[in-house]
Amino acid sequence: MMPTATPKGILLVDKASGKTSFSLVAILRRRLHVRKVGHCGTLDPLASGLMVLLVGREYTRLADRFLMQDKEYIATIQCGVETNSYDAEGDVVATSDVIPTREALEEALTSFQGEVEQIPPMFSAKKVKGRKLYELARKGQVIERAPVKVTLDTELISYNYPNIELRIGCSKGTYVRSIAHDLGQMLGCCAHLTQLRRTRSGDFHVDQAITMEDLLSDDFALEEALVQHTAAITKGAA
Repeated sequence: MMPTATPKGILLVDKASGKTSFSLVAILRRRLHVRKVGHCGTLDPLASGLMVLLVGREYTRLADRFLMQDKEYIATIQCGVETNSYDAEGDVVATSDVIPTREALEEALTSFQGEVEQIPPMFSAKKVKGRKLYELARKGQVIERAPVKVTLDTELISYNYPNIELRIGCSKGTYVRSIAHDLGQMLGCCAHLTQLRRTRSGDFHVDQAITMEDLLSDDFALEEALVQHTAAITKGAA
């Protein structure tokens, strides 16, 4: 009998809110019996949407190339409340009764187009002098962070106070939570991120993804859902 080939390829999964990115990697390792499983960018537990998972050494070694690709999100921002983490998981640090007009919101959003400088949030995995910022934040420490240049394409979907819904296309390293916080600061109304859904990563769209139910079901053939991205492999070997 010929030995069974080790599964390899790209698996697109629509992550549910409340799940960690690593839990998807762990499930895939267990179900496919493959040790080499990576991803092309994590999502916070709060967030849902597209996770691009890489199966097998041929693909995990290309993780950095996929990580560099632009991503797109649908973000819901709540006005009137600011949190220390810039999202719904943090502690409330300020509130405001200011109700921005739609005109003021549209004007403010012009500052979130093209190349902009963004200061990473304290509650993030970004390292400063070898320490992850969230480790310092959990101790109540706030340190100066250097701004990072990112590229944004922001579109207003809807505004029904206190909620703002945006479509955000962005480059690698963008913190959507920071956009929510900075927008609240600019409008003088306080704001934080309440929902986030990744809809695209590079050429991959969430519409192509399998569901969490598929990922967890022993009756679903995961091997058949793996995408063989021949162009990426060829380019990586060049």
